[in-house]
Amino acid sequence: MIAIVDYGMGNLHSVSKAVERLGREASVTSSREEILAADGVILPGVGAFGDAMRNLRETGLDAVVRESAAAGQPLLGICLGMQLLFAESEEHGTHEGLGLLPGRVVRFRGDYKVPHMGWNELLFEQPSHPLFEGLAPGHVYFVHSYHALPERREDLLATADYHQPVTAIVGRDNVSGMQFHPEKSGELGVALLRRFVELAEGGKA
Repeated sequence: MIAIVDYGMGNLHSVSKAVERLGREASVTSSREEILAADGVILPGVGAFGDAMRNLRETGLDAVVRESAAAGQPLLGICLGMQLLFAESEEHGTHEGLGLLPGRVVRFRGDYKVPHMGWNELLFEQPSHPLFEGLAPGHVYFVHSYHALPERREDLLATADYHQPVTAIVGRDNVSGMQFHPEKSGELGVALLRRFVELAEGGKA
């Protein structure tokens, strides 16, 4: 079973339906026991970083997500959920994140359209990573005004180009994140979500 963390923000329905379409059980839940008993955990997110962290703290789910990661459960952050994995964000002030990956989230700066919205091709920075097994790079769908800057190059699994290299997929040990929406990203997005679920079920992530 894949637990989808319900903290009052996020594309919960679309993510749960995407997991179910893979033939797997998905549970949208705020239960510590159910989250910690799952094969894998997905942290979705749509909205502002500060609001999301406040909701996580008020519900105690920030501690549950950290406990899950510390226990070695496969954890996937999607969109804002990926950004929450980092130490801090500058979105509408400075906000502390979950701190599961070192780095920070910053706004796009430049003379170009923000938000970054549309289809962009992924570049696999670490093509031998288990998440990419059997997959070829392709296009996925982004909608975001802020992007992550990982401190450790080895945590960067894939990038996309939007006037600069943009962090698209991150990962270290059992913790991973995708800036784009895999459930809205066609065949490649579905394939990446399937690989996460397979790795979670096999305990290989």
